[in-house]
Amino acid sequence: MSTRIEDMRNLGPATARMLAEIDVLCEEDLRGLGAVEAYHRLKFRFGQHITINALYAMEAAIRGCDWRALDSGTKEHLRRQARYATARQADPAE
Repeated sequence: MSTRIEDMRNLGPATARMLAEIDVLCEEDLRGLGAVEAYHRLKFRFGQHITINALYAMEAAIRGCDWRALDSGTKEHLRRQARYATARQADPAE
């Protein structure tokens, strides 16, 4: 059985409740969706309540490390992926 979200590193009960609302209930769900897509779904559902730190926390949870251990290059890559995905949603013709 896959690990519960609230038992993953960096992710607690509040994050688990929000992820459950987008049908991410366990580690397997989060891994399958990916941190960037989960972040976009959370932003769509909860708006400004979701910060870039949520993206870092989910990626680090998937990697099994503390979110503060993500190097600046990884964080920049995640931010670029998040911006690109947002731009594609705004203009699907791209």
